[in-house]
Formats: sequence, C-alpha cells, structure tokens
Amino acid sequence: MKKILAILTIFTIGYISYSQEVTFDKKNFKDDKGAFKEAEAHLKEGDRLMGIMPFPHYNAALKEYLLAQQFNPKFSILNYNIGICYLNTPQKFKALEYFQNAFKLNAGIFPDIHYYLGRGYHLKMEWDKAIEHYEAYKKVINPKDVAKGQDVQKKIFECNSGKKLVTTPVRVWIDNMGSNVNSAYPDYGMIMTADAMEIYYTSRRPNTTGGGIDEFTDGYYEDVYTSNRYNSKDWAPAKNVGTPINTKGHDAAVALNPDGSKMIVYIDDKGDGNLYESVRQEGVWSKPQKFNKEICSKYHEASAWYTPDGKQLYFISERPRSGSEPGDRDIFVATWDEAKKDWGNVQRLPDNINTPYNEDGIYVHPDGKTIYFSSKGHNSMGGYDVFKSVKQDDGSWSNPENLGYPINTPDDDVFFVVAANGRDAYMTSFREDGIGDKDLYKVTLLGPKKEPILSGEDMLLANASTPTRAIQIEPKVEVSTGNLMILKGVVRDETTREPLKANIILVDNTTGQTVAEFTSDSKTGRYLVSLPGGRNYGIAVKADGYLFHSENFEVKKEEGYKEVEKDIDLKKIDVGKSIVLRNIFFDLDKYSLRPESENELARLTALLKENPTIKIEISGHTDSRGSVAHNKTLSQNRAKAVVDYLIARGISADRLTSAGYASERPIVTDAQIAQMKRKEDREAAHQENRRTEFKIISK
Repeated sequence: MKKILAILTIFTIGYISYSQEVTFDKKNFKDDKGAFKEAEAHLKEGDRLMGIMPFPHYNAALKEYLLAQQFNPKFSILNYNIGICYLNTPQKFKALEYFQNAFKLNAGIFPDIHYYLGRGYHLKMEWDKAIEHYEAYKKVINPKDVAKGQDVQKKIFECNSGKKLVTTPVRVWIDNMGSNVNSAYPDYGMIMTADAMEIYYTSRRPNTTGGGIDEFTDGYYEDVYTSNRYNSKDWAPAKNVGTPINTKGHDAAVALNPDGSKMIVYIDDKGDGNLYESVRQEGVWSKPQKFNKEICSKYHEASAWYTPDGKQLYFISERPRSGSEPGDRDIFVATWDEAKKDWGNVQRLPDNINTPYNEDGIYVHPDGKTIYFSSKGHNSMGGYDVFKSVKQDDGSWSNPENLGYPINTPDDDVFFVVAANGRDAYMTSFREDGIGDKDLYKVTLLGPKKEPILSGEDMLLANASTPTRAIQIEPKVEVSTGNLMILKGVVRDETTREPLKANIILVDNTTGQTVAEFTSDSKTGRYLVSLPGGRNYGIAVKADGYLFHSENFEVKKEEGYKEVEKDIDLKKIDVGKSIVLRNIFFDLDKYSLRPESENELARLTALLKENPTIKIEISGHTDSRGSVAHNKTLSQNRAKAVVDYLIARGISADRLTSAGYASERPIVTDAQIAQMKRKEDREAAHQENRRTEFKIISK
C-alpha cells in the first residue's frame, strides 16, 4: 500500500508540475510562429547531435539546446537534456540548475530524474540532498537491474566519504601556470622532470599536427607540447614537439623519466590503446617504439611511469584477473631484464592498492617508493580520487591515503604529479577565470590560507576507452617532503666548456651495487640524478677520451629534501691533468682500503688498462689538523695502498708512483676555513682537503 501511495504521489506531483510546462508545440506559440520555427530547428538539431553514437556531440548539442531554451525555458525535456549535456562538459556543475528546472516542470519526467538530481547535488558537494535523491532513485529501480542498484549505492557511499573528507581540508595555493603554458584550448595531463624544470603535456590546439578534428569530440586531435624554465624563472612559451612524437592522430603525453631523456606516449591503435617510448638524443626525440607484449597486451593500456632508477615501470592495464573479457583498470609493474634488455616479470599490485573499480593516472615520486594514483574505489568522494601509497622495507604497500579535499572532489581527479621537493604539485583544472578550457595549475601544498576555489574539469581524453568525465575543485592536501636529494648540472669539457655526452654511474657504496646508469644530454650536457635518502652514493662520470670524474654523497635518511646543482668539467687524458678520487675510503687515521673503495679502484684500473702508455702519480692528502710528521706518513701510506692495489690487478709498477703531501696542497686554505662561521662548513672544508688524487705524469 505504501508503494502504491508513493507512486500515486509522484504522478500527482507530476500532473501538477506538468500544468506549468510549455511544450514545443506550435499551438502554444501562435503569436510568434517565426521565432518558434527557428527555436524548434535548434531543438531538433540538438536532438540529432545527442543521438550520434557511440559518442554524442554534447558540446555542439548544448549550444543548440541553449538557443532553443532561450525561446522556451519551460519545456522539461529540453531542460533535462541541457543538464545531460552539461554533465559531459567542463562546466558540469551547471547541470544541477537544469535538472531542477526539469523536475519543477514535471517531477515524473523520467524515472532517473532523481539520479541526475543526486549527481547535480553531489557535484556541488551538497551531500545530504544528493543522498536524499539517490535514495529516491533506488525506490524506482527494477530489482533485477543489479548494476544500477550497485551504482547508486556506491554514489551514496561516495557522498558519505565526501562528508568526512571536507571536514579537514588542508591549505593549498592553486595558481594558473600562465599563458606561456596554457591556451584558449584544452591543456592537460602534465608530466615533468624530477626537478620540475621541464614539462610536457597534452593539448588540443589549432596547430595540432595535421590540423585534424576528432569526429567524436568535435575538438582538435591531441598533440604533445613542451615548456621549460631553464633560462628564466618563468615558463618559456610552449612549443609543439612536432614529429615524430606527434602524428595526424591522437598523441598524448604519459610519462617522463627523471632527467627527461625518455618519454612515454599513448597511441590509440585502432581502438586498442598502447604505450610507446621515445628517446631523446642530441636534443631530438626518436620515433616512438611500442613496448613489448608484456606491457602492451591485447587490452587497453592507459598510463605509466618510470621508477627513478629506470629498473621498473608501473602502468595501467585493463587485462582481466581471469577470463578473456577486459577487466577494470588496475596498476601493474614490470621489471627491466638486464640480460634480455627488455621488460618482463609483470606483476599486478596487491588488492589493498587495486580495487574492483578503475585505477588510473599512476605517478612514481622521485624517491622511488611513493606512488600517487587515481582510483574510483577506496574512499573516493566521487569518480576518480587521488591516493598516495608508500612501499615499505618488506616490499608491502601501505594502505592508500586519500589526499583529501580539494585535490579530490566529487568528480574525476587524475594526472596529479608531485615535484621531488614534495611541496609543489601540478594538476589539470577548469576554472571560470582560467585562460581557456582546461588549464594546467601549480598546487603549492601547505601554503598560507587562501580563499576557496571552485572549478571543474572535463578530461575527455583519447587515452580513455570511454570519455573520462570531469573534476571540481575547492581548497586542500598534505604531501610530506621526502628524504631525497636531486643532483643536477651540466657535464662539459674543462677547457672549451662545450657540453658533453657522458655516462653517469650511480653506486651504493655500502653494498657496492650499481643503483642506476644515466647519460647526460649530448646537446646541452644536462644531467639529473635522484638520490633517495639513507644511502652513501658514489657517482662516476665518464666520457671517451676524458678522465673520469667521481663524487661522493651521503644522503641521510631524515635529512629531508635537498637540491644540489653541480657542473662537472671533464679533463682530457693529457700530461699534467689530475683528478680527485672521491670514492676511495680509509678508516679514521688508518691506511687500509675500505671495501666501499672497490668500485672507484676498479674504474681507475680500467682507465689504466684502456690507456696502457700513461704513467701516473697517486698522492695522499690530509687536512692541517694533527702533527705534520704523522700526516706525512699517513698520506704516504694511503697513496701506497692504492698503488699496491693497482699492481695486484696487473698494472705494471713502473707506471705508478706514490707520494704523500699531508696538508701541503690544500683545496681550501686554513685562512679560508677560519672565515667560515658554521661548524658544518668548516668540517666540510677539512673533508675536502682529505683526499686521494692521481695525476698523469707521462703518456
């Protein structure tokens, strides 16, 4: 009986409301036949554009419907359709007004009107009203339609999640990246180098390669654009990266390795989206090559990101857990097989990361252990929310943490990337005061309080198997800085200052294991290395015809973020040239070589074998503290220890000379040290003076 009364009430309300409605019937507009005919034409064209499958032309239909609605705002179905169109545009938060109009005009217009009213209130973060309409919609769903029942129940769960998350917002600054980066057209999906000095992103501009229009979205095809701030604090005017990365079809930026020498792009291969890799050599990007079948399956692969050491690749795939039908999007990780020189050993991340819903937008922080990703599961407040998880020492993953409001909103929030400093993040957003459609924004985390910001975003990306919807923004997020050092600079010829292409080898001095290998850019000489905390690193820089250069860095576990800029000038293999062997270690006041010295000594041995005619002097140096006699003996014994090592490795003794100079040849003088105010600086200067060198004395 209650159910019958409820249905009668709906029909009664519908009848009362319907009496207020003015349908598109020429009998209702006898005094304005010309305007009616024009408005009716707009209405019919809107209906035609909405009926195009598989992707209705929502933007184009919306323009037609709004013109018709100006003439007759009291037609419920027209208001309903305008709401549907707005839900599929960047300004989707405007949909609620039109669903409300439709409901007032005819409460019984369609059974799903309560669902769309719920969506409208949900997007506006009016949680209780949204839940009220979702609950009303549940009552009219056919019990056999399990999918609809599950969908609306999840929407109610999202509203309850949202109610909790917005009560504890975190302060953020949200700033448009400016007209040098953004355009009047959609700009989104930014990727960047670890130091956030160079960016690439996807845009749909008139100067897209080929100038083509996507028939499904009525927008220009996607192309990859780039900007940087190497020569200025401001972003340089964005440029289309051109061929071979950009083609006449859709080309979307997906990932960049830490130093920007490799890029992953998405290409839609006849509906089977796949990932491709391009390598930058001498400033030029190579033609993208498709990843192997381990990564590019017969299912859709949407996004990816490298680990800082380049040994693992996280990516998103729709490959099923079982069966042959596509599944929801999950996060996988592949490992580089050094023997096969290819990717393999693909593993799905555990179930505390992957949910029964879609995951997407994977990003690996330069610390190598923190991932940011978007998920429709967990405690999302609607659509995709951005989550953070950290890999533990035992290999397990922490339970994902929702980054909260306003980074996460009631709609899709994806492509969130965080700079190495842990304070600056970047995202895509639509705002009414923006430069154009979707724009790229910098998010400064934990900054001074600002006024709340309301915005929306419609992704509509080619790399989504169905159009990804949108986002809405206000104020929040907390992302802690990691224990990480970014070492960057330029590798040059010592004399000419011309940039050099050099191999950079990163070694864990404690274990002796090679952590990663990199190459400086041959055109600019730039290099960038990410050094996670808790290790002592040895770094060797090598180029053909030059002496190698070594550095030693100890990155403490609790030191926080640090950025060190160091230009490296390599010396030609000529008589008189000398280098400091910074990764040769001795115990305090002793001259026995520590095991951590092995890699550096191996490099020196290889150099002497590759150049069999050169003769060198190995010299030991101390700081000025302690007695001169003691330091003289200590430095001489340390130099001899290195010579003995080389002789034991097959280097002829007549090519080697040892010398101990104690503190006679300081890099930093005592007078300079005396001027230093901080104890840490004085100790670092003494450390600089304590060293082992080699010098070429003949060729």
